[in-house]
Amino acid sequence: MQTRSVQPEVLETLAHDDPAGLRSRQDLLLVNGIMGNHRWIARMMRQHCQPGWRVTELGAGDGALSLKLAQQRLCKTQDLHAFDLAPRPTSWPLDASWTQGDLFAQNLPGSEVLIANLFLHHFQPDQLRLLGDRIAPETRLILAAEPARRRIHTYMGRLFCSLAQLNWVTRYDMQVSVRAGFRGQELPDSLGLDSTWEISVRETVFGGYRMMAQRK
Repeated sequence: MQTRSVQPEVLETLAHDDPAGLRSRQDLLLVNGIMGNHRWIARMMRQHCQPGWRVTELGAGDGALSLKLAQQRLCKTQDLHAFDLAPRPTSWPLDASWTQGDLFAQNLPGSEVLIANLFLHHFQPDQLRLLGDRIAPETRLILAAEPARRRIHTYMGRLFCSLAQLNWVTRYDMQVSVRAGFRGQELPDSLGLDSTWEISVRETVFGGYRMMAQRK
């Protein structure tokens, strides 16, 4: 799996209230729990964020990750801004911002922290470069938890889906996600992060690809 293969995922095509889509979003909470993505992002924010920093989450989905960060007092709800194609969830705080629509049709808000969880692998290198060009000058920290593109993770994913009895949308999308995942410096290179950033990339045993970029 030397080359990334970016293909549409089923969840992207379903209405936000489609029963299969809702079930798949529930599955993703379990997947994130096993991969430890939310815990890693929270831990990095605890170590590297300063009080009052604003947080923007790309591809926020149902808002579960950002809400966890606020509940753990890693940020204030009024400092949260989320982007997603889905409408604002009913559980989203009134004083937090939510932008529904195409991420590439507007500029990113000024915030010190930019986070993305299982989201950036949906995009081709040219789209990622466009996104990188739109990172606000105020941004000090970028945290991205994505799939690692290794063949072993396709086998592990099939086994996990079977054991956990995940639904058909999750089973299909998981394989697509692994093939679209990242290795090495692919993500920071695609975003166009230059020498003004200090970059750390690592892979995990459960198929995670984690990138942290701090502005020097």
